Amino acid sequence: MPHRFKAPARFGVTDATKFALHVGVLFVAFLAAYEIRRALPLEWWLTQSDAIRVLGWAALYAGIGGAVELVAKTERSAWRYTSLGELLALARSLVAAMALFLVLVFGLDRGLQLPRSVLVLALLFSLLGLAGLRLCWRLAHDPHLLRRSVAGGLKAGELHAARNTPLLVVGDMKAADAHLRHLLADARSPHQPVGIITPNGGEVGLRLHGVPVLGMVGEWRLPETADGPRYAILFLDDPVQAWNVSPARIGEVRKAGHTLLRPRMLVDLAATDGDPQALKEIPLEEFLPRSPVRLDPARVRQLVQGKRVLVTGAGGSIGSEICRQVAAFGCGHLALLDHSEFGLFKIDQEIGQAYPHLTRREIICDVRDRRRVSAWVSQEAPDIIFHAAALKHVPIVEHHPAEGVLTNVIGTWNVAEAAREARVPQMVMISTDKAVDPANVMGATKRLAEAVVRGLHDQAGDTAFSVVRFGNVLGSAGSVAPIFQDQIRRGGPVTVTHPDVERYFMTIPEAVQLVLHATAESAARELSRPSVFVLDMGEPVKIMDMARNMILLHGLQPDVDVAITFTGLRPGEKLMEELVDTSERVVARLDSVMEVVEHGASAVVSQDQVEALEALARTGDESEVCRTVYEHVARLRGSSGIDLPSEVGGANGLRALNVGRKRR
Repeated sequence: MPHRFKAPARFGVTDATKFALHVGVLFVAFLAAYEIRRALPLEWWLTQSDAIRVLGWAALYAGIGGAVELVAKTERSAWRYTSLGELLALARSLVAAMALFLVLVFGLDRGLQLPRSVLVLALLFSLLGLAGLRLCWRLAHDPHLLRRSVAGGLKAGELHAARNTPLLVVGDMKAADAHLRHLLADARSPHQPVGIITPNGGEVGLRLHGVPVLGMVGEWRLPETADGPRYAILFLDDPVQAWNVSPARIGEVRKAGHTLLRPRMLVDLAATDGDPQALKEIPLEEFLPRSPVRLDPARVRQLVQGKRVLVTGAGGSIGSEICRQVAAFGCGHLALLDHSEFGLFKIDQEIGQAYPHLTRREIICDVRDRRRVSAWVSQEAPDIIFHAAALKHVPIVEHHPAEGVLTNVIGTWNVAEAAREARVPQMVMISTDKAVDPANVMGATKRLAEAVVRGLHDQAGDTAFSVVRFGNVLGSAGSVAPIFQDQIRRGGPVTVTHPDVERYFMTIPEAVQLVLHATAESAARELSRPSVFVLDMGEPVKIMDMARNMILLHGLQPDVDVAITFTGLRPGEKLMEELVDTSERVVARLDSVMEVVEHGASAVVSQDQVEALEALARTGDESEVCRTVYEHVARLRGSSGIDLPSEVGGANGLRALNVGRKRR
């Protein structure tokens, strides 16, 4: 693998060095206090026997201070980021050390020859000396700190040469404080904070670390000059949800050439060497109105930390994000399996650069190949398998139903069987909302794949199988958001199939967070029943509204600068998707995850049925493949009767079969 160049680390200081300096400062502080109190000449220190007593007192004071430090651990904090709270903790430890010193000295000889003022001066000099060490360390790492403090911050339009991008911070003062500390101390940062925009009007006019509070969110406006600076704007919270910033306003800011940033989340750290204060440009899809997901990562970390993980479809949108997140949560070994050489190469390089100490294996393998899948699962011996390999594009699978069956159904069977044979503790299949009351071949094959997993759960023995089902993800390959962006960049028109089409949406990292959360829930509860976990994706979004907002985010006007046209529903497309079928019921809820089970229907597919379906798919008889797939789906859903269109299986025919109830 190519070596990625890394800048040398800045000079640092070890805990042992800090401890030695701590003890040394206390020793010198005591001697300095005694010298100032008595004004003794140098000859006295060199010739008088009393000097030995004073040196002994100083050594005792320094030793007690060192012992207190071993308990209080005040030197464990980073000197570079010392805060007022840490200085107060340091002062408390020094007072405790002085109190113990007094107890010992007065217990030995009542301290008759020790001037009381020396004690006060020694305590003061100790605090000043230790605080001075921290200040010098901060100045060494941030040479502009003194200048900012003396000058009271930057004047308008003034930038340091190394920081050529002015930064505006949008957020409350508490959150801004932590990020400004990091930015101002990082000499490599290209950003120079020049202002804060706050939700609290009472804070306008104040300064934080020399950076002025310029105005309130929603009221303060960027200077609109053609030759003015191009700002980076750091949002410390979701700009749409927290600050109610409209897509039109965001579009205006972006069109003016300003960059919009946010702090990186845990799942973004692969690109930053684990730096939690690093910044990331906000993808456009994150500005679209939706319900963001926030989950406690502790349970997920417990699920994967130190475990061996295998991900199928590792080069795809969802599979690659699963790889990033399990690596970020500290898995012990990562096996990346995909049939695409390019996709596998990209994610393997990314994980290798971000986590060089994580052992991993890249595996080129098609999940249709039962023998190879079984061999790799046996060899890798994973603790968890995430099965994300699938054909997912509705129109393509609609025209190639046999391929959809071979990858989505047979591939799932192969992976699940390999997991059962190798006694893998847990396997999770990634499914889709299109498996609910399926109106297209892709959704129908995923519903059969769910049934395969349900069936194996009953005979799995040591393997716990589960399914996680969710809707559309923003930003994935071939999804609506990047298609709209490409159409807008070309000048339009933006194409929407129908004005009333609605879909559930979340970002790829959010979807994978919920997948891992559901997996952790399944593992924690040790469920005996085959479970499908459904991600609560909030309210559905109209595709028409998404198209208009995407145009606004580019600083353009819908129907004025960019036209929107309707192309008609595609084969197998529904107006609305659902997350829970009429043949299912919700049995449990936790945070943003629901558990659903089938009721009153046979929800499994047997091995004989899988083998017969595989043999049929390999004949290439697409009409019969479609018919058989939908017959299985009807049985699984407990539906009676199938209304077959006259052109089922034709190249342009509607393959969706009306199963059980009318499509919406």
